[in-house]
Amino acid sequence: MQRLKASIVKEIWAMLRDPKARIVLVLPPLLQLFVFTFATTLDVKNVDVAVLDRSGGTHATELVQRIAGSPNFRNIVYLRSSQDLRQAIDNQKVIAALVIEEGFDRALDKGTPGRVGLVLDGRRSNAAQIVAGYVSGITAQMDVEAIPQMQGGPQVTNWFNPSLDFIWFTLPALIVIIVAIAGLAITSQTVARERELGTFDQLLVSPLRVHEILIGKMVPPFLVGFGNGTLFLVVAQLVFGVPFTGSYLLFFLSLATYLLALIGVGLFVSSLAKTQQQSFLGSFVATTPLMLLSGYASPIANMPEWLQTVTHINPARYFLIIVQGLFLKGMPAADVLHQLWPLMIIALVTLTAAAWLFRSRME
Repeated sequence: MQRLKASIVKEIWAMLRDPKARIVLVLPPLLQLFVFTFATTLDVKNVDVAVLDRSGGTHATELVQRIAGSPNFRNIVYLRSSQDLRQAIDNQKVIAALVIEEGFDRALDKGTPGRVGLVLDGRRSNAAQIVAGYVSGITAQMDVEAIPQMQGGPQVTNWFNPSLDFIWFTLPALIVIIVAIAGLAITSQTVARERELGTFDQLLVSPLRVHEILIGKMVPPFLVGFGNGTLFLVVAQLVFGVPFTGSYLLFFLSLATYLLALIGVGLFVSSLAKTQQQSFLGSFVATTPLMLLSGYASPIANMPEWLQTVTHINPARYFLIIVQGLFLKGMPAADVLHQLWPLMIIALVTLTAAAWLFRSRME
């Protein structure tokens, strides 16, 4: 037990003395959380739209005023002809152009829906589709208010995120990604640092056993990752106001399992590398697919079937579902365990592979 304690203390001091390791400990992950939370958003705001009003009536004017009053739009560009519309779209002065037909006011006065057209800039397809959703919502609300018989239409309720605040979706996912980036970066340096400094041979002649050396190298990145995850959990609630509706016990249990899986990958990379530069490159190579195949950048259901199969070996896939579920849905224990047991298997496999490779390198 004393040897194990000495190994852990030695690795902690080695990590704190290493400038490259200190860089990725706490402050950079926290800065990443703040920056990425606002940078990685699909909300579209402060965009310019054009209006070609062929009706000129009071209802058409009210529709334009409602669009102008939306916080998502910045400027309304008034057009006089279809040629002006084409030029505005071609020159990217606006992302969308609303065309109000001549019979718009007469239709609403008769109690029938008015007809409008929307021209979108297909070069910015994602943003254009979101803008189309904003405009459609405004026009649909105006139809409901103008036509009494439509008052009994369907009412839309957004569960788990009533205000559709994108930060509520983004920030829990960023916890998964940033913990992985920092965890892999720190763990991948452990063995490579020994080789680069020439102290790896000293481990071979030390009284420490292989499992004691491995545990000693696992504990520091585990503590750093656990501390970062806890800090992110607090910041998400106190600073960004993202509600946490699930069990803290299940969150920390899942976080610990996720960290073990990452540490296994990091130790495997570090055992292969001969220098810290190689280990940094290896951790980057491991981090990129981990992020892209987690379901954060794009839904897993949208990926090809063969790629969906590959995602089953990605620990971030399961932890992402758990974190988002615990934050927003109050995910029950049974559902958490359904995602946790594959994560445990991945952790067991990665740690076993890392231990085997480390032992073979020592021999």
